[in-house]
Amino acid sequence: MTPRPALDDLAALAALGTATIGEVAGGAVRILDGGLRPLAPHAPAVAGVALTVRCRPGDNLALHLALAQAQPGDLLVVDYGGDVSTGPFGEIMALAADIAGIRGLVIDGAVRDSTAIVRMGFATFCRGIAIAGTAKRDRGAVGAGCTVGGVDIRPGEVIVGDGDAVIAVDPGAMPGIIAEGRTRLSNEEQVMDRLRRGETTCEIFGLS
Repeated sequence: MTPRPALDDLAALAALGTATIGEVAGGAVRILDGGLRPLAPHAPAVAGVALTVRCRPGDNLALHLALAQAQPGDLLVVDYGGDVSTGPFGEIMALAADIAGIRGLVIDGAVRDSTAIVRMGFATFCRGIAIAGTAKRDRGAVGAGCTVGGVDIRPGEVIVGDGDAVIAVDPGAMPGIIAEGRTRLSNEEQVMDRLRRGETTCEIFGLS
C-alpha cells in the first residue's frame, strides 16, 4: 500500500502546476472534464489527497459527514451527478473545511456563497453556482470512490487543480513526477532567459 503523501510533497507537486505534471507524468495522471473550473481563476495551484464523497443531488449530508472525518491535506472530491440546480457547499462548509486542514474542493456540481469562498481563499473547482439549498437526509457515501469529471477517483489518489485543469495523480508516482517536473521547469526558465536576450523559438529549438 502506498503511504499517504507528506504535506511538503503535496506542496511541491502543486508548485509544478497541472501542465508541467501532465508533460512528465505519462500514464500516472488522468485529466478531469474541462467543465470543472476554479471559482478564482487566478488562484494558485492546490494539491491534496482525495477524500471521495457521493451525494444525491439536492442533499448534502454526506458532505457534512466527510468534514467530520477529514485529515489535514485532504481534498474533497464530490460526485454530485453534474447537477447544478442546487448548491450543496457554501461559506460555512468552506470555513469548516479550511479549519480541518482540507486543501480544497472539486465537485461535479455547483456551489453557493461564491464570493465568500473566494475571499477566504478556499480552493474550489465546480461546474457553476446555484443558490438553492439542499436537504440533509441521505448519507450518500464517503471514502467509497466516485466519478467526477468523467474520471473514476479512488480514495487516496492525489488531486491537483489550478487555472488550467484538475487532474488525478497516482501517489506512488509522485517522487519521480516532482523530480522530473523541477528539471523541466528549470529548462523552461533557461529557454525564457534566452528569449529575453533576443533569440527566437526557432533558434532555441532548432526549427526551420
